[in-house]
Amino acid sequence: MAGSESTRLEAIILAAGAGRRFGGRKLTALFEGRPLIAGALDAAFAAPVREVILATDGDPALAAIARDHARSLDRLSDLRVVVVADAAEGMGASLAAAAAALPENADGAFVFLGDMPRIPAEVPATLAATLAGDVDLAAPRFQGRRGHPVLFGRGHFAALRALRGDVGAQNLLAGAGARLVLVDSPDAGVLFDVDRREDLG
Repeated sequence: MAGSESTRLEAIILAAGAGRRFGGRKLTALFEGRPLIAGALDAAFAAPVREVILATDGDPALAAIARDHARSLDRLSDLRVVVVADAAEGMGASLAAAAAALPENADGAFVFLGDMPRIPAEVPATLAATLAGDVDLAAPRFQGRRGHPVLFGRGHFAALRALRGDVGAQNLLAGAGARLVLVDSPDAGVLFDVDRREDLG
């Protein structure tokens, strides 16, 4: 099990979207020779976390790919697949369901997006190092643009669990003020996502 004994962090991967603009089942499509979800799984398991929660819409193929990938990293016991009953409502509903599955003693949780396969492996640990005092929210930034993953301290868990619809945590981040730290990233991978089929390259 990875992670610090003093700061108990978890990871969430949001993977319950329908991928309509892509044409469906985006996360099982091949990107650079492997399923797209593999990149997010690699980044989440590289983070200083105890567990990775994969929020899905119940797609058995996606769950099987995730379990096989976790097994290849010798982290199968650290993967938990959560089926979002109201996934069709959007990202807010998925994030709320995943946040509800966080352990009660978690100090913070990274939120990764399943369609972002190029998050640099060192970014999550850099974000984790910023949590202290009044700072309980962190995200990477590349050339002035905020990217992913976002690390939420436990003080934000109730707000995450109350999210609905497709808004996600944008309003929460916009109102965070000094509680949010942006950490510059030298790599555009914190911004890159696969939205449409042509993005697969």
